[in-house]
Amino acid sequence: MKKVLIITYYWPPSGGAGVQRWLKFVKYLRTYGWEPVVYTAENPEAPSLDYSLAKDIPEGLEVIRKPIWEPYSFYRKFVGMKKEDKISAGFLSESKQPGFTQKVAVWLRGNLFIPDARRFWISPSITFLTNYIRHNAIDAIISTGPPHTTHMIALGIKKRLGIPWLADFRDPWTEIDFYTDLKLTRIADKIHHKMELRVLKSADSVVIISKSMAESFKKIYGRAYDIVTNGFDPEDTAIGGILQDKEFSLAHIGSMVKTRNPGLLWKVLRSLCDADSDFDRDLEIKLVGKVDFTVIESIKKYGLEKHLNKIEYLDHSAVIRVQQESQVLLLMINNTPNVKMILPGKFFEYLAAGRPILCIGAEGDASEILQETGTGLFSSFEDEAALKSNIMTYYAAFSNGTLNVTSKGIERFSREKLTGEITGILDRMLGSTEV
Repeated sequence: MKKVLIITYYWPPSGGAGVQRWLKFVKYLRTYGWEPVVYTAENPEAPSLDYSLAKDIPEGLEVIRKPIWEPYSFYRKFVGMKKEDKISAGFLSESKQPGFTQKVAVWLRGNLFIPDARRFWISPSITFLTNYIRHNAIDAIISTGPPHTTHMIALGIKKRLGIPWLADFRDPWTEIDFYTDLKLTRIADKIHHKMELRVLKSADSVVIISKSMAESFKKIYGRAYDIVTNGFDPEDTAIGGILQDKEFSLAHIGSMVKTRNPGLLWKVLRSLCDADSDFDRDLEIKLVGKVDFTVIESIKKYGLEKHLNKIEYLDHSAVIRVQQESQVLLLMINNTPNVKMILPGKFFEYLAAGRPILCIGAEGDASEILQETGTGLFSSFEDEAALKSNIMTYYAAFSNGTLNVTSKGIERFSREKLTGEITGILDRMLGSTEV
């Protein structure tokens, strides 16, 4: 088989959204004639641990783990966190408004650790992997970010060896929703853009997850971009004996950061509870994962605490079950300037769960797929009437026992099929290199 070296910071037992994409690609690469080799951190700062993911690692897979130094021990001491406390991604704060020391720490992180806090892994990784590739038959390399440190490692290897390189962006770089929250100086911002441009110019292929992201990247550097979305694994979603919740449960799976806090939803739910005692009796708000303190404050503001079922982090297999048990799945799109390109990884598992989706956001990639697949209802951030109508449509169906969804065309988002798209790009890169 042809061999591909995958440079990824997130790998089991790390949990969370960051690990899913390439764990699943690696699972199916051999089906398409490619043998994967994974390079990852030996001691990463994992936002969570999920040992259930080990079942997806192919037997006999070579995984190379090398130590990494990150400034998080300093960060914890500086902001007064305990040694065992986990650091949330995306500026999520579960307990309180960030204080002065946290704001200073954010400034230091944004301006001193470029492209990210894993930057000290770049030089030793380039040296090690260059030597490894020289002594092992590797046909191509893949970097997946964020963290974008992985792309800088691949760039260094590309410069030394000229090996075909696929750069995979699970999220944007300078267009990511929290980029302005990094409080960058003009110099730091310039360095970020310069690094990003070098990656986009130097990679043989740049893979992104949505059409809107491709349009955004073309404004940074005009080239061809390959779109390979996230997806779902039928082996995960084929669970038998699932019974739906008895309550009218609205479930959000994953982190709910400040920019994802659906204030209009809480307002509408409060008004529906006040107007209909049956709705008030049946409603359950199910939040699975980390939740920003502003979300809880909003729920309290509208007096919805008795309806709240807050569930801490679950392993992936348990998450799949919760998705299929829930009556309605909430898809909250971040209310940020890049809203059109946001396509959460969990969305595709939502599609496979067979439950109706209630999406709040702006017209973009997510709403387009929702409409194409017939899997849910959409309303904009400010459209209170449409949101209320969508909820009542679902509640009426719930009340008479007909709340179901018949999806169409979701097979194209299966992880195995998407892996075929990735290997097609790899084969094309090798063909163009060999000519």
